[in-house]
Amino acid sequence: MAAEYRMTLAPQTLENATPDARAVLEKAKAQVGFIPNMYASMVNSPGVLETYLHGYKAFREASGFTPAEQETVLLTISRVNGCAYCMAAHSMLAEKKSGLADAVTAALRDNQPIPDPKLAALSTFTRQMVEKRGLISEADAEAFLSAGYTERHILEVVLAIAVKTLSNYSNHLFHTKLDDMFTGHAWSPPKRQAA
Repeated sequence: MAAEYRMTLAPQTLENATPDARAVLEKAKAQVGFIPNMYASMVNSPGVLETYLHGYKAFREASGFTPAEQETVLLTISRVNGCAYCMAAHSMLAEKKSGLADAVTAALRDNQPIPDPKLAALSTFTRQMVEKRGLISEADAEAFLSAGYTERHILEVVLAIAVKTLSNYSNHLFHTKLDDMFTGHAWSPPKRQAA
């Protein structure tokens, strides 16, 4: 999904970026090993990319979620937001780095029932948090907590939503092209019904 409006700001590289943008790109490259197309666009506002990198690193390193749980959260948010770029990127990470079962990744991509009950509860709660903008019910919270999660995990879902909102919305606005490494995991959001 992409916004009707398309941003015209050119992607930034280490060679053409302003000094403040270059510093953030150097940090990004050190963190992930290359500069994804998404980062090259986001850095047009260095604060957007800096905030993303900081929040993403904190979520990955200190959320208390396993790598498979982290990917479940990030894929769920990206699917709800219809972000083709992030769905492809996190599908690749699910397969290559996070150890998320292929059946779970497929279910998340296709909005189908998740075969793992705990990951299903995590995905359901994450979706509820996004769709309800944090205004969850007692029943929503109890189902999540009963699945073995804690109130701290609720806040970590909030962090993930903040991080993915930065990337998902930026990708919608820039119509970000997939990096070659993600093309094998391309995803298209379902067509929206006309109002």
